[in-house]
Amino acid sequence: MTKTVSEAKAKAVGINHVALEVGNIDEALHFYGSFMDFEIESRSETAAVIYFGDQFVNFALGRSQGPDNARHFGIAVDDKDLARGTLEKMGVQFLSGRFLDFLDPWGNRVEITTYAKIRYTKADHVLKGMGLSHLTKTEDALAELRKKNMAP
Repeated sequence: MTKTVSEAKAKAVGINHVALEVGNIDEALHFYGSFMDFEIESRSETAAVIYFGDQFVNFALGRSQGPDNARHFGIAVDDKDLARGTLEKMGVQFLSGRFLDFLDPWGNRVEITTYAKIRYTKADHVLKGMGLSHLTKTEDALAELRKKNMAP
């Protein structure tokens, strides 16, 4: 079999942000701010941008579709147990399955995961700027990263 020269393509570097449609910007900021800490970058009547260090979520006014089933986004936190407990106190109902998934008040499916156990990595200087320089990866996460030549 002869290999053909492929066309040049841009290399994906990462996810810069996710845009979520919500029914109310202030309520979205309150809901998400009730279980996790973030920086509000900008806010208007129709949108808000919240930062997690070098990445952000854009809340946009105007969700009209029904609740998400499989489509979701994941948020890595420093303390998954703390997030779970806070969400429970808020009365959030978790979805069945092996992950910590729930629907926000507008039907966006959210998965909470712990930073230590996933392959995704923030640069040391970003973690330091977030006050999270104490975070480390589990050996399993490091092994996954080593397989891809992304960890020493």
